[in-house]
Amino acid sequence: MASHDPHRAAPATVRMLAFLHTHRRERGLPTTVALELPAPGASVADLARTLELPLDLVEGAFVNGELVGLGATVRPGDRVAMVPPGTPASHPAFFGRRGIEAHAVI
Repeated sequence: MASHDPHRAAPATVRMLAFLHTHRRERGLPTTVALELPAPGASVADLARTLELPLDLVEGAFVNGELVGLGATVRPGDRVAMVPPGTPASHPAFFGRRGIEAHAVI
């Protein structure tokens, strides 16, 4: 049995939705990734860059079920789904602008 380091944070699990999934798959890259993050976390935009996703292809993300913008912080252990523009479930009519505007990249 593998030993567990209690001081090591769980990685963030990042999935790509819609054509971001296709974008990664066509490049031979995984569509679900476990990322080790620093303790204070990283922005959704930083994750997108790490995953080689052009920022113009990422509208925001679901982080632990909440729709957020590119400036939102992702912490170790979070569950993330990257959302491209035009994804119906990310439209403000479904969730409102609160989550996205609260974490916008200016």
